[in-house]
Amino acid sequence: MSQGIIKEEILRDDLKYYFMSPCEKYRARRQLPWKLGVQILKIVMITSQLILFGLNNQLVVAYKEENAMTFKNLFLKDYSGVDEEDYSVALYSQQAVYDSLFYVLDQYRQLGRLSVGPISYAEENGKLLPLVICKEYYKRGNVEPSDDAYDIDAQLEKVCMTHDPTNVSQWKAENVSFFNLEFYRLVDIKITFQLKGINLQTVRSHELPDCYVFFVTITFDNQCHSGKIKIFLDIDALSSACKNWTISGTAQKNTHYLLVFDGFVILVCLTSAVLCTRSIVLAVKLLQRFSRFFRENYNHKVCETDQKEFLNGWYVLVIVSDAMAIVGSILKMEIQAKSLTSYDVCSIFLGTSTLMVWVGVIRYLGYFQKYNVLILTMKTAFPKVIRFCCCAGMIYLGYTFCGWIVLGPYHEKFEGLSRVAESLFSLVNGDDMYTTFAQLKDKNSLVWLFSRVYLYSFISLFIYMVLSLFIALITDAYDTIKNYQKNGFPMTDLQRFLREQKDFPPSEEGSEMDAETGMGHPALCCCRRAPSNDDIILIS
Repeated sequence: MSQGIIKEEILRDDLKYYFMSPCEKYRARRQLPWKLGVQILKIVMITSQLILFGLNNQLVVAYKEENAMTFKNLFLKDYSGVDEEDYSVALYSQQAVYDSLFYVLDQYRQLGRLSVGPISYAEENGKLLPLVICKEYYKRGNVEPSDDAYDIDAQLEKVCMTHDPTNVSQWKAENVSFFNLEFYRLVDIKITFQLKGINLQTVRSHELPDCYVFFVTITFDNQCHSGKIKIFLDIDALSSACKNWTISGTAQKNTHYLLVFDGFVILVCLTSAVLCTRSIVLAVKLLQRFSRFFRENYNHKVCETDQKEFLNGWYVLVIVSDAMAIVGSILKMEIQAKSLTSYDVCSIFLGTSTLMVWVGVIRYLGYFQKYNVLILTMKTAFPKVIRFCCCAGMIYLGYTFCGWIVLGPYHEKFEGLSRVAESLFSLVNGDDMYTTFAQLKDKNSLVWLFSRVYLYSFISLFIYMVLSLFIALITDAYDTIKNYQKNGFPMTDLQRFLREQKDFPPSEEGSEMDAETGMGHPALCCCRRAPSNDDIILIS
């Protein structure tokens, strides 16, 4: 046997081995499927880590939201317990503004006797941090609505003062002029103060309680000058490790166990990323060998479809998920050590990595012909779906802008561009149709008539035409794949080489049929070479 034939057989064996499933690799060379074992272990550990962090994050979010509700009930006069649209309370008379303003100051002074939670004033270097009141108003102004006359200097001025709750009577006497409000010039009043609290509920989950600083801002908004002053209460919560604490139980030990567990998750993810990177490097080298062999022996260039078989996107997905899991685990460890408070950022990294890890499981199911229909259908339909969505998106954007500018002032679902897009997407899926029609204010007959034409045309176009065509594209791809699985897939140069066929067609960049039906999927070679018994339990 000549050296060229031996070289060809070695290359063919290496290619066949590369496209084998973990089960076939173990039967062929008795090589343990380390990557599969690492992926299974990683799925269990990352999912467990996500559940533990999610339970703790729910406690933190609930604590912040309940404190926000507490502050609204404590400091806002006549608060009903439910926000009105985007504000908490609306005022319509001057006396109501003064009453609500002094109500905040009085409640702040009596905080220690009012709150049922562990809340107190914030201090710095042993001194109480004062409450700050700022009012912003036009520099100069004179308004005479009866004469249709006004004289306004649009430049804004801001005046601030501090409030010490320990010396109320003297403070009120010295600052009477500050509360002499000229409402036609007034733009807003902002009251800011800091409070401190301790989240004791984490003790039940065997974790150390966090100490919180709440930055509270109460705004009396009069920017519209419409006779309606809106009151907003916003809080920013900053958590940190408590300085002086004593606790009995296993809270500290439990934290140490979690840190060790997170460190082990990082180690497993690093191992997974290294193994997948090694597989990508080996695939690139194998592609170079295959391309060089074809060029030297057949004067034939490897088509683009065959080249894509070596570029395994699943490995890239696993590496990205590993990187996100590592970053998320580091953030989680810092949060548990009370060095960071980025719960939302950490949850995004951990949640996305878990999503990618579970999606990656589909790769192993794709080795079996009965389970890879979803993968092949998605890959076949994806290019057509993207082109279709680009065209439909132009129409969708047109309806979005049109609905915002025309219906925005009259319908709460069309007040902003993002809300319009969300409302239209709900209509496409058949949600809230009657509500969208019924909530439109019919005071303007022209806008009401336009809204009917707008909504009927959008629903008819997108549900009966666009959505039906979208489903038809996916159905067509599914029928194509089922037909190929029944009658056989078109052969590529790589598959002919693996089947030891010598008659290669003229060099092309890949047929259109291969590109559209996803013949570049590595699972196809494996599926056609799999044993007839497809009901194998994938355990290795």
